[in-house]
Amino acid sequence: MEPATGLKTAEFQLADRVNRISASPTMVVLAAADQLKAKGVDVADFGPGEPDFPTPEHIKRAGIKAIEENRTKYTPVPGLAALRQAICDWHARELKSSYQPAECLVSVGGKHAIFNAVCSLINAGDEVVIPAPYWVTYPDIVKYAGGRPVILNTRGEENFLVRASDLEKLLTPRTRMVIVNSPSNPSGAVIPQDEFQKILALCQRKDVWLMSDECYSHFTYGDAKPYSIASLANSKPGLIIIGSMSKTFAMTGWRIGYTLAPQPLIAAMTKLQSQSTSNPTSIAQYAAIEAMRGSMDSVPVMLAEYARRRERIVAGLRAIPGVTCNAPSGAFYVFPNISANFSKDMPNDTAVAKQLLEREQVAVVPGEAFGAPGYLRLSYATSMERIDEGLRRLNRFFSNVK
Repeated sequence: MEPATGLKTAEFQLADRVNRISASPTMVVLAAADQLKAKGVDVADFGPGEPDFPTPEHIKRAGIKAIEENRTKYTPVPGLAALRQAICDWHARELKSSYQPAECLVSVGGKHAIFNAVCSLINAGDEVVIPAPYWVTYPDIVKYAGGRPVILNTRGEENFLVRASDLEKLLTPRTRMVIVNSPSNPSGAVIPQDEFQKILALCQRKDVWLMSDECYSHFTYGDAKPYSIASLANSKPGLIIIGSMSKTFAMTGWRIGYTLAPQPLIAAMTKLQSQSTSNPTSIAQYAAIEAMRGSMDSVPVMLAEYARRRERIVAGLRAIPGVTCNAPSGAFYVFPNISANFSKDMPNDTAVAKQLLEREQVAVVPGEAFGAPGYLRLSYATSMERIDEGLRRLNRFFSNVK
């Protein structure tokens, strides 16, 4: 006789909050590519959304030193006092803000910071306006919190420009928050400073929170420059700044992100974090202090290389039949429109992405995952040699789709 468990596995029900969300589409693509790689298949992988550069040496040494000095105990839930001060100082120096440590919370990556903020503010039925294309996680976090994502569709022909006037049309008495991401993942679009200021003014006038995700702040090209709306006088009320060490300092696996926001919200988010992860990893926090206080010489080196790759991949994509592609102003992604190549066998971008992986072993993320059907996201955080090989395969694929 089998022991009674009180739970029949085939019948158990998951919580509604989990059923409301889906697995990250980017993680699904990465997993499929990794399975092929494990079999020895040569994959041209444009999926990863992380720098292919190593963490700078002085930051790694700080982490090693923390281990050697046994700095491996719990820290305060919102992060080490020295790190919170260092983040505020760095943000003031680099992006012209004026935050204090009480207005700063350190979390387990930028995604965790967004999760804490949304779950601290959004009630069932609250609306959150999110411009598309969007980072895949925004809508799901809103759904998890019981809110309703309201999508503002932007246009590729206008470089995915987010306008305050378009946002205003979607605001209702139930709107609680607007989320913007500049530079954008996946499109690389950058919100012009004057338009950003109009967006902030709109949110403040309508008493709506504005969350600004600055994850890619220091990866901009041409006329676009690193910018934070927090640099504007009187910007703090109703403004949430999300930042991360992951991209700027090639520290994705270290999992350190932060929030800058009014102190009462930081206190609420800290309370939530105290009952979930507690503090971020102590060792990673000490490395992050060095990132904030140490040399940033690695950033222009990475940016220069990304700029070279950006030129190559945009030119290569534009040479492929039926593909159009904007030159991104920031981040390290291109977001080409491939809808002209749809066919009976490949009626959408998800089908195209699936066929690309199966037939040419090219890993991309379909635009549908970002709320933008008809597009593909390709990361150029990979070597020039792999970009060239991927472009060859893409050209061969799209030249034979008809």
